[in-house]
Amino acid sequence: MGILEGKKLLITGVLTEASIAFTVAKLAQEQGAEIVLSSFGRMLPITTKIAERLPKPAAVIELDATNADDLAALESRVKEHLPHLDGIVHAIAFAPQTALGGNFLSTEWEDVSTAVQVSAYSLKSITMAAKPLLAKGSSVVGLTFDATVSWPVYDWMGVAKAAFESTARYLARYLGPEDIRVNLISAGPLRTTAAKGIPGFSTMEDLWVERSPLEWVLSDTEPAARGIVGLLSDWFPKTTGEIVHVDGGLHSTGA
Repeated sequence: MGILEGKKLLITGVLTEASIAFTVAKLAQEQGAEIVLSSFGRMLPITTKIAERLPKPAAVIELDATNADDLAALESRVKEHLPHLDGIVHAIAFAPQTALGGNFLSTEWEDVSTAVQVSAYSLKSITMAAKPLLAKGSSVVGLTFDATVSWPVYDWMGVAKAAFESTARYLARYLGPEDIRVNLISAGPLRTTAAKGIPGFSTMEDLWVERSPLEWVLSDTEPAARGIVGLLSDWFPKTTGEIVHVDGGLHSTGA
């Protein structure tokens, strides 16, 4: 029996087989979970097609985390496929090109606000939209990239990730009394579609290859996905507000 046997999960952020969320979905099914994926707009048919490559069928529902109508309809859309939820995987992030790649000092608020809304506030909006479905002992797990320091080219996405990490801590505080856990996995750089959209991202890739205490494979999403699956399981019943680093140990090193 798998560690997610009988669990019912909503997984966001599946776009390609290189997505961390795709590997999470695959491992979750292998560990006994029933899943529903979410996507929207032009990405919806792509996610639906990619879902066919999972070990078992998985429904795909429409969810734009910035759209009030989609958030209002989330409960009913999930219930068409699952009676309740035991977990949510938040794997959504976006920043306009003008907010990345060394443009920090010239980025306008409109683009900054987009990055913060999509990459940070969406954790709260999705969790609260799905809250009526969340069973006692549920687990919400998100993906971050270490926001305790500044990184080359990451710019306002780094600021958004700092807000994301703080949002997770506050959700953990306020949802803890209802036995809902909220934790994050801080992964090292991976060659996902999102990463490829960041100008100059290779500078961070090189840093990990050179300095990570454990070998870091830029194309291997499974270590991060395993961390997420672990936090979704019942093996961490009293862990919340935590950030678990799955980055080869680079966060622990100095100069």
